[in-house]
Amino acid sequence: MEAIRNQKLTPLAPQKDSEPLADKGCGCQENSAAKEVSRRTFLKLGLGTLGVIAALEIGAASWLFLQARGQEVQGGKVLAGSVDDFPPGSVTEFKERAFFLIRDPEGGFLAIYRRCPHLGCTVNWQPDGNSFHCPCHSADFDFYGDCEGPPVPRPLDLFAVTIDESRVLVDMSQPQQRDQFSPAQLIYA
Repeated sequence: MEAIRNQKLTPLAPQKDSEPLADKGCGCQENSAAKEVSRRTFLKLGLGTLGVIAALEIGAASWLFLQARGQEVQGGKVLAGSVDDFPPGSVTEFKERAFFLIRDPEGGFLAIYRRCPHLGCTVNWQPDGNSFHCPCHSADFDFYGDCEGPPVPRPLDLFAVTIDESRVLVDMSQPQQRDQFSPAQLIYA
């Protein structure tokens, strides 16, 4: 076994019917000083490349996350729709406007801001649990946006809702903070 390890390998001679690369007209030339890549160098290059790719992916994901948070509320009144467009007991998400429009079972309207008051993460509606969920710290909010436990310090913020000739308008100029849900916050048609 030791004799096999110490043997020097000799390169194979070219076959008789093969021509040198330079004679084929491809513009290639044989490099007599071909550089061999060691296993260590190959692993360094491979891991370095993977590290660069991972850093680029993390950077792109971070940019997308921060870009979504930068698209904050643009002020002004928004026409959400007709009163009849929202059945009692429904929650309608307005992604482009960053709010949910709730119509409670008795017919009252409430516009809830999609940002969690804890860290500003985007809150999602969970229809199976009839609640809102913040994925950043697993915070939950009930149907009316009241917080159901820590780490959230208060309920979801509201936007003012007005009903004008059976049209639902949401004033997005200023989110309104609140301590808890009150039936007085509902607007009826």
